[in-house]
Amino acid sequence: MPDVTQVSRTDVAGVVSHLRAPGAAAGTPVGLAIGSGVVGVAAGDLAWAVDGPAAEVVRLVSEACSPRWVWWSAGSLGPPEALAGLGVTACWDLSAVHRLEHGGTAAGPALVWAAAQGLPETDVPRAGQLDLLAPPDEATGADDPEQPVRSDGYLRPDWAETAPATPERAARWAALALQVQAAQLHTLLTRPDPRARTRGAPLAVLTAWSESAAALLAVELAAGGLPLDRSVAERLITRHVGPRPRDEAAAVRDRRSRDDEVRRHVPGAEEVDLRNPAQVRELLGRIGIDVPDTRSWRLEPLRAAHPAVAALLDWRKSERIATTYGYSWLDSHVAADGRLRGAWSGSDGAAGRMTAQAGLHNLPAELRAAVLAEPDHVFVRADLGQVEPRVLAAVSGDQAFAEATRSPDLYSPVADRLGCDRPTAKVAVLAAMYGQTSGAAGSALQAMDKAYPVAMRFLRAAEEEGKAGRDVRTYGGRLVRMYPLSAPVDAAAVAARGRYARNAVVQGAAAELFKMWAVTVRAALRADVPGAAIVLCLHDELLLHVPRRSAAEVVTLLRAALAEAAGRWATGSPVGFVAEVATVDCWADAKDATSLTTAPVVRRAP
Repeated sequence: MPDVTQVSRTDVAGVVSHLRAPGAAAGTPVGLAIGSGVVGVAAGDLAWAVDGPAAEVVRLVSEACSPRWVWWSAGSLGPPEALAGLGVTACWDLSAVHRLEHGGTAAGPALVWAAAQGLPETDVPRAGQLDLLAPPDEATGADDPEQPVRSDGYLRPDWAETAPATPERAARWAALALQVQAAQLHTLLTRPDPRARTRGAPLAVLTAWSESAAALLAVELAAGGLPLDRSVAERLITRHVGPRPRDEAAAVRDRRSRDDEVRRHVPGAEEVDLRNPAQVRELLGRIGIDVPDTRSWRLEPLRAAHPAVAALLDWRKSERIATTYGYSWLDSHVAADGRLRGAWSGSDGAAGRMTAQAGLHNLPAELRAAVLAEPDHVFVRADLGQVEPRVLAAVSGDQAFAEATRSPDLYSPVADRLGCDRPTAKVAVLAAMYGQTSGAAGSALQAMDKAYPVAMRFLRAAEEEGKAGRDVRTYGGRLVRMYPLSAPVDAAAVAARGRYARNAVVQGAAAELFKMWAVTVRAALRADVPGAAIVLCLHDELLLHVPRRSAAEVVTLLRAALAEAAGRWATGSPVGFVAEVATVDCWADAKDATSLTTAPVVRRAP
């Protein structure tokens, strides 16, 4: 553990002086820990306890040496709005890198430390845990609460589960973060990887950088929120579910009235519970519609078969708004400043997509008209087109498939090669990635095998790993854990796990490319476009809120950022990536504004 030197607020200049010393290059790892009014900074084998505002410390050090800030997790640095105001560009998030290397969602400090030290995860101590096998106090330093590591190598629970309360603790916590970062970096650099770069950083390290920046972006998204006009949202909700009920009794009456709009089409259905799939299936049977389940995608083609079907499908949209996106949702998640806010995660527990709460990732199309740019601002929406097939071409190394990505519409050249129409070609490509074999997909897959054998072998190899219960890694190095199967294991469950692995290696790689693009855009906006910010990351879509005068500049920036990110992520690959870009005042209008579309970004080996 480095010695901790007390540095007063006015002595921050001493920290800056050390970091400006000869040999301290830009990107040098600098540990950062923030508690309640306390800041710890560490670099090399030194650590400093600093009194003063964290934002000021970060600003001064950043201006001095442009470090790569290292912290336990973006969420551990205080409220989202505080972190969002630090102005950090490059960072290393220990929790995000742990999830990248080890999979899953658990990434608390105790677990991250244990993994970095090669200690068994099962023995990680917890606060309040009765542990008769714990080392004796005299060996662990338990009488000294300032000792963070026990003699058995694990973190003391009180350190791992609470924020640093003193400047000295903050400094030690920052120093520990540097130790973990060094261990994680060593693992990434030494793990065999046929895609490792001969020039520049290996892809696994680039992915660690972008995943860390994505975790920071997630905190900024939670702090900033999505602009939403409350009055427009309330009118839209009223249109679908009626006026705001005065009390619970009125809410019950409104609910029954909405249900009756469906039940009136079927005699004797007055007490059918539309929220019970079995009862809905029985109701449909009365009108001669026999279906194995009542999912909306199955019923949509039958909309014209009977008025009850159309009414049921419309009821489901209204019911979703009433129960999930109704007045209580509006009151709970839209603040007085007109921003919809919810917690964000830089990656889910599967293939690594960004996720959000408060309905940000599932906002019904019927309510998108309420997402309006603020005065003198516009939205610039950018969506990666056909990204998963393009990613498959890159990660598999199938040169024939890569040729198809040079077209803005990948499915057209695929159709030409398969000798079929475009809809059939699309079915073939999607069936290959999702492991579908029934129906029209069967014959389409046979054609894919002949036309693109390298890509198909890549997918089948992942599927076999999944069937066998072996974990897989994405192109950028994320571990995707295969879930265990309950006994007795049947063939259908094994096949489902194989399909899961088959898709995970594509979807996970697409998520990595998307986040590398998103954080490249974030950095460029901070540097070049004051007042512009990413306000939503939705699967393969970015939504930016920018000053109206800067819209054209941001469109150019998005295209350049895609070329830069794709060039890093798929160095030397001939695969082209496309982004459809639109400038609108309302998010609901983005699908109709497609005049601004990038050309394929084609890169050749240097």
